[in-house]
Amino acid sequence: METERFRGTDNYVASEELMASVNIAMALKKPLLIKGEPGTGKTQLAEAVAQALSKRLIIWNIKSTTKAQEGLYVYDTIQRLYDGQFGEEGVDDISRYIKLGKLGEAFDSEEQVVLLIDEIDKADLEFPNDLLWELDQMEFYINETKRTVKAKHRPIVIITSNAEKELPDAFLRRCIFHYIDFPDRELMEQIVKVHFPDVEEHLLQNAMEVFYAIRGIRDIRKKPSTSELIDWVNALQIGGISADTIRKALPFVGVVVKKDEDLELVRHSDLS
Repeated sequence: METERFRGTDNYVASEELMASVNIAMALKKPLLIKGEPGTGKTQLAEAVAQALSKRLIIWNIKSTTKAQEGLYVYDTIQRLYDGQFGEEGVDDISRYIKLGKLGEAFDSEEQVVLLIDEIDKADLEFPNDLLWELDQMEFYINETKRTVKAKHRPIVIITSNAEKELPDAFLRRCIFHYIDFPDRELMEQIVKVHFPDVEEHLLQNAMEVFYAIRGIRDIRKKPSTSELIDWVNALQIGGISADTIRKALPFVGVVVKKDEDLELVRHSDLS
């Protein structure tokens, strides 16, 4: 049986290096840690892998308050107490009150899934270390029911980070790492044309020239991302904007530039 390989999708343009990293992580059965500035397609990568390999995607969105235990399972003691007070049947069956988290759901799936742990660096510093055993052994123990949940099929684990804080070395050692560079103009053109295959070439080239010039302004605080260029091209098309006026008039520039200070910089910069 041929080993499954990720080759991108019709809707997701991936570099050769990124596709290689995904395939190496799958072959070595290790989590793939993806970093890159916002808007480079980190989250969308997991969606593309799931789509390309025809697998279910499970998303665990990490917040500052998220604890590793929540990804394994939660014991709903409040509901059990409530049911007991009102004489509900089956209160003695603790398993009724055990709810698997996203990691537990991925382990317990009858088929291999893609598990996205999104923005892991938002949680506290101990969060990644708290998952080391489970990600290594692909199992965890539910103390209340004395049950071990062991992965029926090792999930394809993709972890994203915006590099808001450093991740522990012990965690990094267990991952395959890939940094998604911001697309160069050639790749960016391919990405935009996935969304707008009939875009007028002169309009696209002018929009991209201005877009990369804005990103190159030295003191800009928030560099515009790929998704903002896509939105801008869409706005320019909808608005019927002439390609020759883009650089001078900066139509709909608020689609690309989102901070007051940056807007002032752009308006006073030479974008030629």
